[in-house]
Amino acid sequence: MKEYKYTINGNKYEVAIGEIVDNFATVTVNGEEYKVEMEKEAEPEKKKVVVARPAAEAAAPTSAPAAGKVNVNNALKAPLPGVVTEVKVAVGDEVKAGDTVVVLEAMKMANNLEAENSGKVTAVLVKEGDSVMEDTPLVVIE
Repeated sequence: MKEYKYTINGNKYEVAIGEIVDNFATVTVNGEEYKVEMEKEAEPEKKKVVVARPAAEAAAPTSAPAAGKVNVNNALKAPLPGVVTEVKVAVGDEVKAGDTVVVLEAMKMANNLEAENSGKVTAVLVKEGDSVMEDTPLVVIE
């Protein structure tokens, strides 16, 4: 049992809080006992987790390769789950190894994803705002 002493506007109160069972507390104020119903704790709001389809399925490449299919073997892939905050290349751009191609926000940090080799961008598989998982193809460079 917890006991407290309060003075409110010059009036003294001695309050004892007894056991709490099923959101009802036994409270004694200046010797008079009350059953007090407590408000239930608000349950934390559950956020919906929206997982986008794999980027290769979700967005058609902005330019179809000659064979009509995207060769994701040459794609720059997301190293970890995150959100695409910027795509710095377009189909047809020439890139050199080390050029920043996509900026991926993960764990509240911006990560510059660089081209692993030089070549021409043949497909951009994501757009700004897309959520991606680890190993999701982002940009195809051939």
